[in-house]
Amino acid sequence: MAKTLEFLTRTRGHGKLHWTDWFTYAYLLFGILLMFGPVVWLVMSSFKTDAELDRFPPRFLPYAAQTVELEGYSKPLPLYKVVAGDLTGETVAQVRRIGLTSQVVRLDAPEEIIKINLKDREPIERISIATENYTDLFSKFDFLRFFWNSTFITVVATVIMLIVNSMAAFALAKYKFSGRAAVMAMVIGVLMIPQTVVLVPLFIVTKELGMLDSLWGVIVPGAATPTGIFLLRQYMLTIPDEILDAARMDKASEWKIYWRIVLPLSAPAIAVLAILAIMWRWNDFLWPLIALSRSENFTLQLALNSFQGEMTTQWSSLLAMTVLTLLPVAFVFAFLQKYIATGIASTGGK
Repeated sequence: MAKTLEFLTRTRGHGKLHWTDWFTYAYLLFGILLMFGPVVWLVMSSFKTDAELDRFPPRFLPYAAQTVELEGYSKPLPLYKVVAGDLTGETVAQVRRIGLTSQVVRLDAPEEIIKINLKDREPIERISIATENYTDLFSKFDFLRFFWNSTFITVVATVIMLIVNSMAAFALAKYKFSGRAAVMAMVIGVLMIPQTVVLVPLFIVTKELGMLDSLWGVIVPGAATPTGIFLLRQYMLTIPDEILDAARMDKASEWKIYWRIVLPLSAPAIAVLAILAIMWRWNDFLWPLIALSRSENFTLQLALNSFQGEMTTQWSSLLAMTVLTLLPVAFVFAFLQKYIATGIASTGGK
């Protein structure tokens, strides 16, 4: 902690801030606001009520109007402070609003209705966290099913991707066969093709295999990725061939060499690919949107889209579910992000 503070407060000037220090801190502060500002605003907005979300101009903190229960009224009435007119300085409760007129009552005389202009009163508000935005998700929508679908697709697809890509990379890196250069050129060439270009043939193949509208229809098409093969192949090239030859002299099978030697030595690159695969699969929206049609098979990303209707959008539920959707991948990235930089650098992908 002390070293962190010393690093953060380090200056170029001796005892005072140099102009380059001011520029550096301003640049870093701007970068922090640029990166984390939208996320913080999203989290704060997820705790706002629908009325507060519709307010213009928007406010950072979640405010809610204070209410009071009065005798003779079935619902709590919002409180206002009168700022002009005969009731200046008094706290009143609004019964109803008609046009530009507000009908209010005094708290000690709720039976007498007084009409005042809308401009003559200001709402009394307090900071209020609308936790019902999160709790209502579990009653309005099958959140756990969507969460399970996303988790199942992410975990299974990541495991299959690591196995298939590592085996292909092992063959391309350590075996000499005719056509190896052509296969590698095809892998690199596929890297340059956008995913949207292959969506139609991918859809036809998935339909012919009978996997359309199932979770496996989302998992299997992404089992082999050119990025993963290229990443692992570049790392496996750094493994000395002498280690593999020594294992063959000890009568180790090719599968044992792959499973017991190559995979453990490729752990840094596999960790990088696993992290990237988890983020890709968890955030994938386009292909699940095409492959899945039944709501019980939807992932969290597709469920998020269902909150947006043609006429209305449930912003409070949409924002709350967005925060919940971001949490798993944010934790994965926060705890394992150092392996991404070191692993990509070691594979030559930088």
